[in-house]
Amino acid sequence: MSHALTETAPQASAAPTPLLEVKNVGITFVTSSGEVEAVKDSSFTVMPGETVAIVGESGSGKSTSALAAIGLLPENGRVSSGQIIFDGQDITHISEKEMIKLRGSQIGMVPQDPMSNLNPVWKIGFQVKETLKANGLPSSDADVARVLTEAGLPDAEKRARQYPHEFSGGMRQRALIAIGLSCQPRLLIADEPTSALDVTVQRTILDHLDSMTEKLGTAVLLITHDLGLAAERAHKVVVMYKGRVVESGPALELLRNPQHPYTKKLVESAPSLASRRIQAAKEAGVEAEDLLAEMPDRKDAASFVEVKDLTKVFKLRGAWGKSENFTAVDGVSFSIPKGTTTAVVGESGSGKSTVARMLLGLEKITSGSISFDGQDVAGLKGREMFDFRRRVQPIFQDPYGSLDPMYNIFRTIEEPMRVHRVGSPKEREAKVRELLDQVALPQSMMSRYPNELSGGQRQRVAIARALALNPELVVCDEAVSALDVLVQAQILTLLSDLQRDLGLTYLFITHDLAVVRQIADRVCVMEKGKLVEAGTTDEVFESPQTLYTQQLLAAIPGAGLMVA
Repeated sequence: MSHALTETAPQASAAPTPLLEVKNVGITFVTSSGEVEAVKDSSFTVMPGETVAIVGESGSGKSTSALAAIGLLPENGRVSSGQIIFDGQDITHISEKEMIKLRGSQIGMVPQDPMSNLNPVWKIGFQVKETLKANGLPSSDADVARVLTEAGLPDAEKRARQYPHEFSGGMRQRALIAIGLSCQPRLLIADEPTSALDVTVQRTILDHLDSMTEKLGTAVLLITHDLGLAAERAHKVVVMYKGRVVESGPALELLRNPQHPYTKKLVESAPSLASRRIQAAKEAGVEAEDLLAEMPDRKDAASFVEVKDLTKVFKLRGAWGKSENFTAVDGVSFSIPKGTTTAVVGESGSGKSTVARMLLGLEKITSGSISFDGQDVAGLKGREMFDFRRRVQPIFQDPYGSLDPMYNIFRTIEEPMRVHRVGSPKEREAKVRELLDQVALPQSMMSRYPNELSGGQRQRVAIARALALNPELVVCDEAVSALDVLVQAQILTLLSDLQRDLGLTYLFITHDLAVVRQIADRVCVMEKGKLVEAGTTDEVFESPQTLYTQQLLAAIPGAGLMVA
């Protein structure tokens, strides 16, 4: 049951007392440049059984505020002022030993990045079992399977025997959600818990969170950049901007009638099913009809990428050491005309990212073929592959794993140009500065390292690096899923502008169908490794032919709620 039906939190029989109270909190980080105040005089409350969403752009302080509440700030961070009170107890400066007693059993956590928070050498089931054991709960194989099933993982017993690297990004996120919910905490801090998930699984997970709130009185502090999700699922919304709380109130009331200029911008930038192409094109003086005329469906355009009968079979570890064949991609065929955007959508584990990796030459093709500008991708070697890598660039889903932690931001973006011997050192520096401007990052960040950036900021760096070589084809694997709506709109506008000006071609892998409606010319829908539907964006959205596509469209959060 969605919380969108109620605009205020459920009332307790006694006088309401906050479960979590953040009072005038300031959070400071010590950096090489001196102290930085990341959160300033911020206050909000979470009542028992209530869902509160904190929204704001990357770097606004929303995740930092949540980490402070569970005592997980980095070593260089501290609560410099104010109080954090949980269930009547001031936990602002309690010892680590005391905080450990609260974590898991009282306050659960679902972090944003699955690869950094799952142990790569432990099987998924073992990691769930360890959490249950640590909190004195039953931890049999059946208990582990139940927890994984509740988090939306199919074939839970089989998945429990696999390692994190054998999961898709969305499946890894679901494993983290399973761990966070396994001890039925009184407060669950969920930091972008569904940003890597397709809309149908997102609904399953969030329905489960709603069920916990109703049955167990569990409160949820939801950190998200998805305003549609906040409108649907939260009782209250807290808006943060540059480290401060600038507005808060009942979810639907705030999102339908925002008062602060920043909140208004967030609402205006939120994608919905009603959007046509890039909304921000209007800011450049381009009317929707003119934009559509400039970018027709191009049914007669020559194919730049041709995928035929593509199949990928993986060998998985089975019981007693036996290997099992798993068909991740099964006979998929589609084409991408030059200068257009084709989106491949589907649930996590549908095979869409595997298709992208085979196109990039990062995964061997079991059978079938991929042709890029007349070249057989599978047959490229040596110098031909080196040249291919310059013409085809990826933007990966995980900004934490795709950036070298030893490189500062300047070297990260400049490296592809240096490897391919593009420009002089001065020209490369100028290009890096230009790219940072394009992806809405200050040039002062060039000397920083990835661990000093938020998830959204890291993703913008990854996008800038991909654009550094002026590629002809960009493969975007969930490239904007980690971004807040304002930056997401900027990036989609940037990609659209580059396509128009440079004739770029995009393969867009995503679970966000609202984004697909904005940017794609054509849509391919995948389910369990097979291509089940394909057509122009308008055809697929307005007249979906399969039940699966209809379910994907119906599961988009907040599409109707964002209309005033």
